[in-house]
Order: sequence, then structure tokens, then C-alpha cells
Amino acid sequence: MHKQIFVNLPVKNLERSKAFFASLGFTFNPQFTNESAACMLVGENIYAMLLVETFFQSFTKKPVANAHESTEVLVGLSCESRAEVDELVAKAFEAGGNVPREPQDHGFMYGHGFEDLDGHVWELIYMEPGAVEQG
Repeated sequence: MHKQIFVNLPVKNLERSKAFFASLGFTFNPQFTNESAACMLVGENIYAMLLVETFFQSFTKKPVANAHESTEVLVGLSCESRAEVDELVAKAFEAGGNVPREPQDHGFMYGHGFEDLDGHVWELIYMEPGAVEQG
């Protein structure tokens, strides 16, 4: 069995967050989506669980970070092209997200990112094929 990863993120307004990510092209598994949580399909065996803050809080005794004030996680996501990186950032901005910095072009690797409606940072990268093997 392949391992799966579930990134759990607290959100203030689940329906608004679902609409935001749907506008970026993500879909949700209805089997694991209800009024407290939504299971967003990110890739093969990769999921983001968008959890209403009160539900998220039930999993920890620590306070829930306000991602608009501090960074609790950087979610890195690979893309298939530079164009896909730019398209996702543009869609996120159009849907109400924040774009806190300019793209980073390192020749073999290109990256850009956005903050979602709750301030979580999504780092998008494209790496030229063969770049890893070349060192």
C-alpha cells in the first residue's frame, strides 16, 4: 500500500475555502466532506483536509495559529510547467488570495506562491526535467 499524506489546515469559513480552491481547479472527495471538514484532492495520495477551526482545535491542546500573523506551515506543491505555476498564482489572486512576493527563477527551478483566504502559504515549484540528476 502506498503511503498517503493528509495536510490538515484550519479554516474560518469552509464553504468560502472550498469555493476558493475549486476556482484553482481542485476537487473534493464527498465521502470525507461534511459541514466540519472537506477533503481536497491535491494529487495521487495527497490530500488537504480543510477543517473548520473548532474541529481542527479538537485534535490538539495547542492554540491554533493565525496564519495571517505567523507562518505555521509552507505547503509545497510541484507543478508540471512554469505556466501552471503562474496560472495557479493568478487564479488564487483572482479568487481573493494574496501574492506576497515575486516569482523566483533559478534557471533549473521556477517558483512562486500565494496565501489562501486563511493565510496559509502555498509554494508552487516547477523543476526542469533532469535537473535533479544533474545536481
